[in-house]
Amino acid sequence: MAVYTIGDLHLSLGGDHSMNVFPGWENYVERIKQNWQEQVRPQDTVVLAGDTSWGMSLEEALPDFHFLENLPGKKILLKGNHDYWWTTKTKMDAFFCENGLNSLEILHNNTIVTDGIAVCGSRGWLLETGKAFDTKIIRREAIRLELSLSEGAKTGFPVFVFLHYPPIYGDSICPEIFDVLGQFGVQQCYYGHIHADGCRWAVNGKYCGIEFHLVSGDYRKFRLLPVTEGQEGEIGRKS
Repeated sequence: MAVYTIGDLHLSLGGDHSMNVFPGWENYVERIKQNWQEQVRPQDTVVLAGDTSWGMSLEEALPDFHFLENLPGKKILLKGNHDYWWTTKTKMDAFFCENGLNSLEILHNNTIVTDGIAVCGSRGWLLETGKAFDTKIIRREAIRLELSLSEGAKTGFPVFVFLHYPPIYGDSICPEIFDVLGQFGVQQCYYGHIHADGCRWAVNGKYCGIEFHLVSGDYRKFRLLPVTEGQEGEIGRKS
């Protein structure tokens, strides 16, 4: 088994929000499918770091979920700022079950153990240009991340964190999220959300003892980033 990750697929197979009109997004659905099938085996896991579907409800997102279901491997989904279909974990789990989406699993206030690691995370939050700092959202996301990491720490497996928003971007840092990462001694953090020219300010590499990885789909040219080697439980990274 192996674990991969990618974020910001922005699927819209049942809607009219195709990203094909943006530079770097040409034929992105076909590229996602081709790369995924080349890289991922049925026994592998893919963590999707938010902004998976443009659907405004679970029903509207269903064609995108079916697209993912037909790709190899188990998929772990966390919330992004454009995942308007997101609701309670109970409702999402029930919807997946009712629609035969057996390879999709939700990461929300919990931990999922796969291939010898504890997958933890939340949407996160970060001050963005032109937007007011929202203390309430920051505190809530920090609590969600803490709940996930608390459960992950109990497993005894190495903890890997997946967020949608970067906890650091250029000169901006989200101290509440950083405090939680430090509290649990997190060493690996994967995030999405950042696109196009904004990637120049993204942190890729070690900062304050944490290795950060930007995994937005367009930044990755829609190739998934390996998280674990998947060989005899050995934990590793590939670029």
